[in-house]
Amino acid sequence: MKSAASEKRHISGLLLLDKPAGYSSNHALQKVKRIFRADKAGHSGTLDPFATGLLLICLGEATKFASFGLDGDKRYLATLKLGISTATGDIEGEILARRDVSVSQSDIDRVLAQFTGIISQIPPIYSALKVAGKAMYKYAREGIAVDRKAREVQIKRLECVRFEPDELLIDVGCSKGTYIRTLAEDIGAALGCGAHLTALRRTRSSAFSIEQAVNLEQLEMMPETQRDRCLLPADSLLMEIPSVVLESRMVARLQQGQVQEAHPDWLAGMVRVYDSADRLVGLAEVNAARQLIAKRLIAEPAAKSVT
Repeated sequence: MKSAASEKRHISGLLLLDKPAGYSSNHALQKVKRIFRADKAGHSGTLDPFATGLLLICLGEATKFASFGLDGDKRYLATLKLGISTATGDIEGEILARRDVSVSQSDIDRVLAQFTGIISQIPPIYSALKVAGKAMYKYAREGIAVDRKAREVQIKRLECVRFEPDELLIDVGCSKGTYIRTLAEDIGAALGCGAHLTALRRTRSSAFSIEQAVNLEQLEMMPETQRDRCLLPADSLLMEIPSVVLESRMVARLQQGQVQEAHPDWLAGMVRVYDSADRLVGLAEVNAARQLIAKRLIAEPAAKSVT
């Protein structure tokens, strides 16, 4: 017979975790899942094992909305080693080239300005991006060349925090899909000396900041009741989506999959749905025919976020 301490719980919410170095995102996820004894968990936005910082972890019903955390802007503190290029663009890769570094602060300012705004990036071969259903890093390990198409991303903030003769610390605010390893390599190329990423810390993801996060050690030391209070409501990732309130009769119809007429004031598109007690029911869509159609509903109505 399982002890109460080992039994899974149906617990829901969003945890803001300060991921330590040396953990893959999935390793950190599984650790959190075990600590909370959660029956279901997922994360929203991968961090490389050597990276630290904000990782959004969804438990229970919140996993239904994890994809919405992927779309938000991110912010990082990135440390670049100048003069050395690696196969992966980061500290974990084989050194490919060493060059002398002769760079001034004015050079740094000029190059960072070049990479601010809409830029084109070629995704790194050592990435989880899939080609024909297979992660690119697997092709790289097999020595198979893959056609990597450039794509546009937006660098909204790019500032020099500290500059030393062969090291650069930058503050990066960017859109989803930005590869900081690639940005580091491209900055190094523009400076004429090459560079790779030696440290990376995510300080912001969507509307959430690293100052709100807890680490694994803190979680493990907390009593369960205090730990549960670290969870944000399941709708915390949905706050940019308009909300509507339905009376109980309409909530029941929505939960049964029935299409119903949308209110004239509701805009077309996705909406957060709450019941008359201000509890989250889930997500629905107001279509062009002015119909309200259920998209992602949670098992039981849950408390509304106050953020």
